Amino acid sequence: MAQNRFNAIRRLAAEMSLLDETKKILKRYGIHPRKRLSQNFLIEGEILDRMISYASICEDDTVLEIGAGLGFLTERLAKVSRQVIAVEVDPHLIKILNHRLRNYKNVRVLRGDILKIPAPAFDKVVSVPPYSISSPLLFWLLERDFKCAVLTFQEEFSRRLAALPGTRDYGRLTVAVYYHAEVELLDHIPKELFWPTPKVNSMIVRLKPRKPPFQVDDEMGFFDFIRTVFTQKNKKLRNAVTAFLSCVHVSREDFTRLANFMPFHERRVRELAPEELALAFNYLRRELGDMSAPTKHVEELDNCQSSLS
Repeated sequence: MAQNRFNAIRRLAAEMSLLDETKKILKRYGIHPRKRLSQNFLIEGEILDRMISYASICEDDTVLEIGAGLGFLTERLAKVSRQVIAVEVDPHLIKILNHRLRNYKNVRVLRGDILKIPAPAFDKVVSVPPYSISSPLLFWLLERDFKCAVLTFQEEFSRRLAALPGTRDYGRLTVAVYYHAEVELLDHIPKELFWPTPKVNSMIVRLKPRKPPFQVDDEMGFFDFIRTVFTQKNKKLRNAVTAFLSCVHVSREDFTRLANFMPFHERRVRELAPEELALAFNYLRRELGDMSAPTKHVEELDNCQSSLS
């Protein structure tokens, strides 16, 4: 009992220390957290250490950190990795980072928007990124070659990544991420462990890239199909594909046949597993290609996909 109380007091002291240091640094530079840039600083050192542990970083790893902030996580990463690439969009924080990290020769600080600057090469990602870019950052990341990513996201967003078919959080984001990577929800982070305190709680998420667990005939087309049908996820699949098929100039008879004979057409979109959605898409793609003017239909479907993007 006494030991538990001691640990709780020590943890509280550490939190206060990191919070005090955050405020002290910002005051010294005359900077205030910018809401527009989603600047809520994580003030719990134990969480930062845990994120590094979850990434299993070794001394040969190059680690990417997105939204380096004041450099508390960067310092910890620099002590266990070969190189840290710390990306920060705020020029005011860049000045702080360059000063605080000047003695770490294995830290490279980059100023810019990670979604716009040339992508650096990296092995792993450990980051508390701005939540305002969560979705585009995730897709940016899944297009890269890396071993593992440990990130914090808003709790609601995190649960969407690992949701099961038929649940409230299940959607196109779930399907897209499942296709590219294994997702693990590791830890809950109370909002009080950030400063300024945000309105929502967070979670630590680990992503491990993998080969797609199912086959699709056209990846870009499949993701456009997913984006379209999930706008009507409570409808049966045969009704939800109407917008997707409306771009293809087929007869009413063919339109009805495609909608009513594709796999799982009587089930609701939100109930279908990613593999089942892939089977439905592959059916449509192949049937359109097998019609009397296959090249024309496939080109029209491609044009439709572009307009839906």
